[in-house]
Amino acid sequence: MLDWNPALYRRFEDERTRPAQELLARVPHPAPRHVVDLGCGPGNSTELLVQRYPQAQVTGIDNSQAMIESARERLPQVAFALGDIARWEPEPGAAPDLIYANASLQWVGGHEQLIPRLFASLAPGGVLAIQMPDNRQEPTHRLMREVAADPRWSSAIGNPDAVRTELLGIGGYYDLLAPLAAQIDVWHTVYQHVMPSAAAIVEWVRATGLKPFIDPLAEPQRSAFLAEYEQRVESAYAVRADGRRLLAFPRLFIVAQRPA
Repeated sequence: MLDWNPALYRRFEDERTRPAQELLARVPHPAPRHVVDLGCGPGNSTELLVQRYPQAQVTGIDNSQAMIESARERLPQVAFALGDIARWEPEPGAAPDLIYANASLQWVGGHEQLIPRLFASLAPGGVLAIQMPDNRQEPTHRLMREVAADPRWSSAIGNPDAVRTELLGIGGYYDLLAPLAAQIDVWHTVYQHVMPSAAAIVEWVRATGLKPFIDPLAEPQRSAFLAEYEQRVESAYAVRADGRRLLAFPRLFIVAQRPA
């Protein structure tokens, strides 16, 4: 997959940051000294952490050089580093008090092993806070897979069902962490984003979920794919009374704290 596009991602920054704010609001740790933003993107979530915990050492980790550079421009006082979440672990003797993963773990497989490993890497009393899009069955994402399965594009894209991790569900994550945690909070929210058009919905997902489908395509295949996809999105999202569309966006939240 090609590198991420921070400018495209930031076009809907207010909408993308709202779940990050709501996740952070439920973190019970009063004063973490060491905070890791795992999958920090362009730094919008990291900025929330810096504002809430001004005395903490905050570190942002991402596997995209473009995102890291954008985050450094935004927050030059914060340490950012390239890293792969699947293999990331804290430095010896530097267990975090908070691992904050906003809209990043859905790109990483093996959650049955990953989530307990991250939780075990926390300091005593530390908190693991996770938010993940849970929209694989929404029209935006079902239509991605349908278009990708078309013979015009399938040979370049490959298996459309393999581009993102299948989430375990609220109960699955609760069962992973409840036996280990002093306290655990899980919830599910469906946001309704007001979008001006079907084209705007396509623009939203181009920065994230659509990337693995269009990145392997060369022109003119990519343009043809996007035209077909937008036509299907146009049909799937009804025009509301004010001429706009409602983009339903389910998200799953987990906040678990280690015993002190």
